[in-house]
Amino acid sequence: MKRIILVFFSLLLFSSVYAQHDPSDMIESAEWDIIGTVKTKYVKDGGTTVSFSESIKKYENRPFRLEGFMIPIRVGQKQSRFMLASLPINQCFYCGQNGVPMMVLVEMAEPIPFSKDPVAVKGILKLSSAANADPVTLKMAKKG
Repeated sequence: MKRIILVFFSLLLFSSVYAQHDPSDMIESAEWDIIGTVKTKYVKDGGTTVSFSESIKKYENRPFRLEGFMIPIRVGQKQSRFMLASLPINQCFYCGQNGVPMMVLVEMAEPIPFSKDPVAVKGILKLSSAANADPVTLKMAKKG
């Protein structure tokens, strides 16, 4: 019985250490800094409002390149629609004091294989303040 308890607590400790943020995994770039200027504010009715800075508005409806980690929306080896984040999927987005990092919805022109490694995509940057839409989307994206 002691052995089972020891194994359980060892696994619990390992999983909590593994989920901590390793700053060396984060992708930092001028493009992510621009994405980071999008501000989301929570309102009383449970909804959100989004505001866009001038620095991101100048890229709207124009080609935009971004490198990040794939966060799949659906199961599958090939992904045509996924979220892109500056942290890998194995990082705990809810740990720490900064809250959930900004993610971008990517809609690929053609599906690409899922990767745990960073991927670079280039597509048309779209902004939306609609309540039921992702604030930032890269449409018709291609790898590279």
